[in-house]
Amino acid sequence: MINEVVTSKKVVALTFDDGPNSTFTPQVLEILADEDAKATFFMIGEHIDKCPEIVKIANEQGHEIGNHTFTHAKLSGLTPEQILVEIEATEAIVSRLIGRNPIVFRPPYLDYNDRVVTILNEKGYVMVGAQNLEAQDWEQPGVEHIVKASIDRVKPGSILIFHDGFGDRSQTIEAVRLLVVELRSEGYQMVTVSELLKLAES
Repeated sequence: MINEVVTSKKVVALTFDDGPNSTFTPQVLEILADEDAKATFFMIGEHIDKCPEIVKIANEQGHEIGNHTFTHAKLSGLTPEQILVEIEATEAIVSRLIGRNPIVFRPPYLDYNDRVVTILNEKGYVMVGAQNLEAQDWEQPGVEHIVKASIDRVKPGSILIFHDGFGDRSQTIEAVRLLVVELRSEGYQMVTVSELLKLAES
């Protein structure tokens, strides 16, 4: 699982899990557009079914669509066949909407085992973690906490995790609004995970 890449360039990857959500994902997209920032959205297949247009818009705006399973399942408790269904069902929907399969994957709850790793490797996915887990935006710990815990972990090559689906994400929205301005003021460029990985390779 990749939590960061080694690079001297001031780049970070913002990532958003559990969307798309009809209320919060468009707000995230607006914030990113205002700062000319790109991000990776790890989307759940069931949620994509409800908001397909948001997926298309995110893709058209240059953001990356990642795979976050179809039902947000805890993969370590599933058989290989069930794991494949979770991954490939979301693959199929994303491919239909944007014309290509996702190439980055984040397991729900960051839960995985050897079976999951083997399947992801066979399918050519990169499994993505994050460095700012202390922010715990999914627990709604307060805007200030989310911002500080994220900024404290930022360095060139960092991958940061936030959530735009499941429940009230208004704290996350406000935290990200402040965070992208702060990152920009410190000279950081915000890119997709795949763009970050390419920088590490160059």
